[in-house]
Amino acid sequence: MPTQNKEARSEMNAWFILISIWVLFSFASSIFVNSETISYSKFLSCLDAGQIESVAVAAHELTGIYKGQKKHFITLRVDDPQLAAKLTAQKVTFEAIPENDFLKALASWVVPGLLFICILSYVFSRAAKDGLGTGLMSIEKNPARIYKEDKVKITFRDVAGVDEAKEELQEVIGFLRDAEKYSRLGGHLPKGILLVGPPGTGKTLLARAVAGEAGVPFYSISGSEFVELFVGVGAARVRDLFSQARKSAPCIIFIDELDALGRARGLNPGGGLDEKEQTLNQLLVELDGFDPRQGVVLLAATNRPEILDSALLRAGRFDRHVLVDRPDKLGRVQILEVHLRGVNFDPSMSVEYIASSTPGFTGADLANLVNEAVLLATRRNAECVQIDDFNAALERVLAGLEKKNRLLNLHEREVVAHHEMGHALVSMTLPGADPLQKVSIIPRGISALGFTMQRPTEDRFLMSRQELQDKLTTLLGGRAAEMLVFEDISTGAADDLSKATDIARSMVTRYGMTKTLGPIAYECEPAQFLSGYPINAYSDPHRFSEETSYQIDCAVKELVNNALERALKILETHIGILKHSAQQLLTKETLTQDELISIKVSLDQKNDELLANADNSPAAGVDQEISNPHVDASCGTSSIR
Repeated sequence: MPTQNKEARSEMNAWFILISIWVLFSFASSIFVNSETISYSKFLSCLDAGQIESVAVAAHELTGIYKGQKKHFITLRVDDPQLAAKLTAQKVTFEAIPENDFLKALASWVVPGLLFICILSYVFSRAAKDGLGTGLMSIEKNPARIYKEDKVKITFRDVAGVDEAKEELQEVIGFLRDAEKYSRLGGHLPKGILLVGPPGTGKTLLARAVAGEAGVPFYSISGSEFVELFVGVGAARVRDLFSQARKSAPCIIFIDELDALGRARGLNPGGGLDEKEQTLNQLLVELDGFDPRQGVVLLAATNRPEILDSALLRAGRFDRHVLVDRPDKLGRVQILEVHLRGVNFDPSMSVEYIASSTPGFTGADLANLVNEAVLLATRRNAECVQIDDFNAALERVLAGLEKKNRLLNLHEREVVAHHEMGHALVSMTLPGADPLQKVSIIPRGISALGFTMQRPTEDRFLMSRQELQDKLTTLLGGRAAEMLVFEDISTGAADDLSKATDIARSMVTRYGMTKTLGPIAYECEPAQFLSGYPINAYSDPHRFSEETSYQIDCAVKELVNNALERALKILETHIGILKHSAQQLLTKETLTQDELISIKVSLDQKNDELLANADNSPAAGVDQEISNPHVDASCGTSSIR
């Protein structure tokens, strides 16, 4: 492979430099190893004793050889007019050596400089090999991390919960293994395959698994690594990347976070995107120029497909889009089994139970959940991980860390207890609501003074108008409890009011669930995979008149007020149970599922009595909405207050 040859040449150059340095030092040491520096008095003594065979006289020093030895000596010359006579008297052969400082200067300046350059060359070559770059000389080189075919150990066995995506990518693996089989009928693989999906669903892992299954080199680079301060660098890096890939074919090029590179041109009205646009243009040219039959497969991943340039997504470029979505319950079971391979857990633990308790979790979320459970089990010195560890880990992930040292005064504790029980009782009263798992008044996270946790029994993808109204009613149950018991309100319902307002506004402006405004969408949909961002962030979100805006505000207010009135009627009917259960929560601080079931039994008995009285006396004012069957709209795993 060309890459392997290049690495072999780099290794040979490094060894050549080291050997040259060793030879240089050996040569220098061989010159001075048999030399001895002596004083001038010792030289005279040796001369008088007849121990010197020959002497070379220079301007500043004397060098000579001992008689009968090959050992040299060096001494500094002293102004001695009788030196020649003494040497003649002892029959010592002597000669004058002309002064030559050039070689000394060369040895003292050039040799250390060459040594320093050799060391720097070796260090920079190693840095370039490790992907660290060598300054301006390599700024145009692409910083892609190259994994050899024997270094990618991830396979489809390590990827779970995305069976449809794996099936779509099987063709890529088959093409890389046997290109002739897939081109015998005249077809070819798509030039670009775009993996789209929410963050944490395993897009990068899936791309590496394709390389591991196919057994080909894997070029991995982020979209932001193409963009530099200097204009034109990104385009040069794109050219260099595709040039290297063609030499290593068959191989896979993977560009992570493609939106950093492929953002639609012209979105920034202030300009200043010349470098990004040039880089994108070069990528478009490369996609048009390379032949997919060469064995180069381009994979890319993004969680913001709505902002990508349309020229990048047209047929002939990234013409196949593979959705890597959040897993369903079966997918979560498979993902948990992958992450539990190296974990010592209780065999009686139900993986299906954990999967059903985590709707909406991605693969990264599940990996974090398993790790938190293992850490909790390790902290209590357990032999294996049990289901209680997973429950505690789930609460920590959703609600945050318990703040047991945060002390509330008695009145605040009472307000929080009635607030949380207001949520719980309203939810229990609504038939078909998700079962309650826990109610606590122990502070958690940054600002949560308590929480009410519900776990849905199945994945939900659609919600009816009645379910959304039930969700509004449950959210406002805490505020209603405060109003009934304390005849006052607090700041504890701030998060509830924010969520309720968002739901009501979506019902009015996005879902067309009000008769006065009709089935018209007045606001843009949020981003498909990143909630909170409109699809077109640069368009005017207010595409309606001031009169319509006023009607929208009135409709949102009406929905929220109706939900609050409904919660007040439910809790007023069960005010005794509300106060009793709040006192129970104050005493225990946390009510488990079994204790909540007993409270629900009391609620059901009270509802049966009210219904019986209503049948006997039609004039009795019982809220008819209590008996209407409908499903609670809580699709999340918890409600944090």
